[in-house]
Amino acid sequence: MNLLRALGGVSAMTLVSRILGFARDLLIARIFGAGAATDAFFVAFRLPNLLRRIFAEGAFSQAFVPILAEVRNRGGDASARALVDRVAGTLAVALLLVAALGMLAAPLVIRVSAPGFVDDADRYGLSVDLLRITFPYILFISLTALAAGILNTWSRFAAPALAPALLNLSFIGFALWAAPHFDPPVKALAWAVFAGGVLQLAFLLPFLARIGMLPRPRWGGGDPGVRRVMRQMLPALFGVSVGQISLLINTIFASFLAAGSVSWLYYADRLMEFPTGLLGVALGTILLPSLSRSHARGGEGYSRLLDWGLRLVLLLAAPAAVALAVLAVPLVATLFHHGAFDARDVAMTREALVAYSVGLLALILVKVLAPGYYARQDIRSPVRMAVITLLATQAMNLVLVGPLGHAGLALAISLGACLNATLLWHGLWRTGTYRPEPGWGVFALRVAVALALMAGVLAWAAGDPADWLRWGGFERGARLAAVCVLGAAVYFGTLWIGGVRPREFSRRVED
Repeated sequence: MNLLRALGGVSAMTLVSRILGFARDLLIARIFGAGAATDAFFVAFRLPNLLRRIFAEGAFSQAFVPILAEVRNRGGDASARALVDRVAGTLAVALLLVAALGMLAAPLVIRVSAPGFVDDADRYGLSVDLLRITFPYILFISLTALAAGILNTWSRFAAPALAPALLNLSFIGFALWAAPHFDPPVKALAWAVFAGGVLQLAFLLPFLARIGMLPRPRWGGGDPGVRRVMRQMLPALFGVSVGQISLLINTIFASFLAAGSVSWLYYADRLMEFPTGLLGVALGTILLPSLSRSHARGGEGYSRLLDWGLRLVLLLAAPAAVALAVLAVPLVATLFHHGAFDARDVAMTREALVAYSVGLLALILVKVLAPGYYARQDIRSPVRMAVITLLATQAMNLVLVGPLGHAGLALAISLGACLNATLLWHGLWRTGTYRPEPGWGVFALRVAVALALMAGVLAWAAGDPADWLRWGGFERGARLAAVCVLGAAVYFGTLWIGGVRPREFSRRVED
């Protein structure tokens, strides 16, 4: 398997989902704006979405995929199938209990996750109602993550990468056609979450059947393989999810700030998720199975795989971070400055986006470095680093929220991600798991020169931020596209002149 080609395929499918995601957010911003109702929805959606990232895409995937790869390598497909059946049955029972408990405890959950809403009876009551509708999403999306983990282990990356697009399509459909039939209209977004979870799971089932891995759920509480997955997953619940836990705590802080703060952070985070998904999630998706197979076969090529991933992150994530900071106003204005989303919302979202961009490179590095531990089934090291990172992030929240408001919360997450990435990298290097390949100094210098030239060109081409607020939507979109193309041409052209070639990043591994 060619890893670069696989990365391109996963990124392409992720791009489709992200484009639809921006379309959904544009519609939500246009129809609902940024106020008390959207704050209530984003709070209600954030918790099940947080659990999805922690439980489904985070801890469960990191624990399950290495063990499934090991079982398949040692016992073949029959042994892997038996493990899949028992994990599916056990997971389904646990998720049903979690979903039921979450719906029953919705009032308490809102009091804890958004205590600033309690004094506003209407916003508090709406948040509770929306949470009860969205909470079952964790059941469907976690089973979707199980299906995706199986397909990724079999090197079937495209379908799992495309599945999230169905959630965005659900949002778009409900926002356009269902919202007028709900009272209040924002409830349509909650039902879109529920429907999107069902659609994603249903979409992946035929692909599992095609490889002969459609689960026949069985209870496996006493199965040794299931117990191994659970033992790995429990500490990983914290280890791989520091950023998401910080986002939840940020919601608590933001609920005490000005109305709209939760929404401003949400829209800025959505822009951050675009490069994070295209590169970070895509790289983590293809690296974890490959690293797990490498470890199961004796570790040959393990360090080279990590080095390949880290170079790609620097090459592609660094320009994305610079572009988000320099083009913050053009991006926010083009995507969201419509209807109820006014100039103040643009300015406030821009502040959060610039603060988030400081940690983009580190956030994506974590997506590559964390699999370096979990593929070897090392849970303790990243958990210890995660504890340090979480404590440091909350200390920075307390310091920064006063002078910077909601932007201080975003900056604290960025600086925490930098700390987390540094600790993860140092741990792999200190133990000898990762040894940098030759040529890093020259490569980093070439990237730095290209970044400096690109930043200057983008700032010049973007012009006066005030112009982006008065231009129409079509003109903003056309100008933004032209500026982005120019910046990309300068960046990659400079790298080409400096001697960087695409073939340097081609890498093949055994399936």
